[in-house]
Amino acid sequence: MKLRHTVFALATLAVAGPAIAQQEIIFGLSAANGSLQEQTASEFARRANEKLGDKAVVKVFADSQLGKDKDMLQKIKLGTMTLTLPSSTMPEIAPEYAIFDLPFMIKDRAHLARIDDTLFKDVLVPAAEAQGYRPLAIWENGFRQITNNERPVVTPADLEGLKIRTPNSSWRVAMFKEYGANPTPMSFSEVFVALQTGVIDGQENPLTNIAGGKLNEVQKYLSMSGHVYSPAYPTVGIAAFEKLDADVQTVLSETAAEVALWAREQGEMQDGTLLKKLEEGGMEVNQTDRAAFVEASKPLYEKFASEVENGQAMIDQALSLAD
Repeated sequence: MKLRHTVFALATLAVAGPAIAQQEIIFGLSAANGSLQEQTASEFARRANEKLGDKAVVKVFADSQLGKDKDMLQKIKLGTMTLTLPSSTMPEIAPEYAIFDLPFMIKDRAHLARIDDTLFKDVLVPAAEAQGYRPLAIWENGFRQITNNERPVVTPADLEGLKIRTPNSSWRVAMFKEYGANPTPMSFSEVFVALQTGVIDGQENPLTNIAGGKLNEVQKYLSMSGHVYSPAYPTVGIAAFEKLDADVQTVLSETAAEVALWAREQGEMQDGTLLKKLEEGGMEVNQTDRAAFVEASKPLYEKFASEVENGQAMIDQALSLAD
């Protein structure tokens, strides 16, 4: 009897065939665990996985586990991963994205939502697609603030000579040169140690990244400049993405757009609590002189208008959506 049961079980397995492995959608990002970018990626994965059922599963790897932004952009083109979340590196893919590197361009999150519905879909997405990439949405990274260990930054003159880490963005480097700083591009994963060892004096990031990276442990001054609103773009390589089942493509695209609103709401809610957390963590907080920074930023608008195709028209359109 025992032998008969064993034979029956083996026969059943043979008829059923081997289990089909669930397709993995690998989503890599450089932002730290606990940052809003990581929280949004995880919320995206949760929602997408509910819709995907047994068709595929989204897995998130934050904190540069799968490489730096440049490496991951290459991987989504090659198809060794599916999604990544670039932010300030996007102008290196398509210069039109430097519209978000123009200081004080974005008034608030409602302004960003209007840009999302027009300029992003009509201009920015096609610009990235021409390079083989497809951003699926605009997610929140946040309004960037300046930290350093030397002194409070009130005007651009207070940045004179300071080694300030920037992302690997030629536009952000140009910005901090205009402000008199010594900009030092490096990956976010290297920033904590560089600050701890004095390789750099400071950096600039949204509060969520400052808190997520525990930079309050190695930075004394937090200057609330709000000089740039940085979006983050859940992005795929077009060739690899279009090899996925059509149903999977639809779920990923629709869920990315859906989560964009959640991300902005979370960003707005977290601003106050994160500032309090960083103050309690030992940082001295001050407000900057916005007018002085706006004045120092004018050459960057001129640079964008002259160097980016239809740059002035983009500036005019973005500003017209502010109210």
